[in-house]
Amino acid sequence: MDEAQAEIWREDRIRAGLALQLVSASTGVPRERMETQARLEGRACRARWLAMYLAYVTFNWPMDRVAHAFGLNRATAATACRWAEDGRDRPAVDELLERLEQCARAVLEAPACELTA
Repeated sequence: MDEAQAEIWREDRIRAGLALQLVSASTGVPRERMETQARLEGRACRARWLAMYLAYVTFNWPMDRVAHAFGLNRATAATACRWAEDGRDRPAVDELLERLEQCARAVLEAPACELTA
């Protein structure tokens, strides 16, 4: 991996982390639980699916990029996004995702702040 690819990978992992953290804060599912490579079930699985969908729609990423940023395969990411999209038929899920999208965009659109020692 060259330096430019490594920088894109770091940036994608940061953005995926933002999606995971926002979903964690809104669902109560710990981020660490969603980040495991083990097969997830129940709430943790659905929360990770929401985070992947959030990345997909908010960052306008293709499915391959979503999968790569979350350390999963494309089929898993596609299934997650289909599930979340279907969930938008429920007003509570739709409202949650709308708010999470707004939060993620607000964070990313905020002026950059250089931290100094």
